[in-house]
Amino acid sequence: MVAYIWPIALVVLSNLIYNICAKSFPSGINPFAALTITYLVAAVASFVMYYSTKEERSGLLLEYAKANWVPYVFGLCLVGLESGFIFVYKAGWPISSAYIIIAAILSALLILVGFILYKEPISWNKILGIAICILGLWFIQK
Repeated sequence: MVAYIWPIALVVLSNLIYNICAKSFPSGINPFAALTITYLVAAVASFVMYYSTKEERSGLLLEYAKANWVPYVFGLCLVGLESGFIFVYKAGWPISSAYIIIAAILSALLILVGFILYKEPISWNKILGIAICILGLWFIQK
């Protein structure tokens, strides 16, 4: 059970700290300059975690050779995601409502993506979840 729950806890905690950091970026720094620091720290942390968690070390370059298009597009998406959050908060969005709006829209889109790309069923629970998100957006706007 712990193996099932700890990744969710990691994502929630990381996302909480992530949004606090995105909201707290110094106003005078260019967001893309700040992201270069962010990605250097992330690269060093990933390097350390790779070597500390991998039992059989075939070498990082051999691991890179296994990559397809996904890590490259993922990197571009991360830049968009992170700079987008910085700009959302610089534009004055409250931390309490910006993420809720983003998550509600994203949830609806992911239900469609799951159905179209991965053949995941659309259930009444998911439809109800979208309806609740839309109601939540309506209440936030009032």
